[in-house]
Amino acid sequence: MIDTPTRRAVLGAGVFAAGSWLAIDRSAAQAPLPATPACHEGDEATLRQTEGPFFKPSSPERIELLETGMAGQPIELVGFVLSRACKPHAGALLDFWQADDKGRYDNSGFRLRGHQFTDAEGRYRLRSIVPGVYVGRTRHIHVKVQPSGGRVLTTQLYFPGESQNRSDGLFRKELLVRTAKNAGWLAGRFDFVVE
Repeated sequence: MIDTPTRRAVLGAGVFAAGSWLAIDRSAAQAPLPATPACHEGDEATLRQTEGPFFKPSSPERIELLETGMAGQPIELVGFVLSRACKPHAGALLDFWQADDKGRYDNSGFRLRGHQFTDAEGRYRLRSIVPGVYVGRTRHIHVKVQPSGGRVLTTQLYFPGESQNRSDGLFRKELLVRTAKNAGWLAGRFDFVVE
């Protein structure tokens, strides 16, 4: 019989994982980041969105998109890839791409682009910057998520408190990252629920 973790264990591990990946300051430690979205057995999968015109295949494998001297607010985004039954997906592929702090995409190289795989507990970690805005779009990070042997989920993650959220026709509150300040970094949390 295979021992699979319960929803409570997964979410509890998520809080622990976020704390172990980040040196959480006292105020953030007092208010741990909740799961996004909350996972209940049978929940709907994370909302799909367009990949947009700037996706490039064959990104390098890396969790660190930051480069020396790169402008912008640093962010460390963590979370899980979970099934609709709240089971973690080990070895799931996540491919991230985003604009720089001025709202520009690198279409000739792989700056602010990279892919990674979840660990044995279904966790991922991305270190990057908060992307800039550009005409018609609020701040967002693109991602493709694919569990081993499963269907690809393409979506976008958004940031709370952005005035442009109201005017961006693609923005969906279900795709908001939970954030907290952490010693000059922005700490973010989002859990993907895949089919």
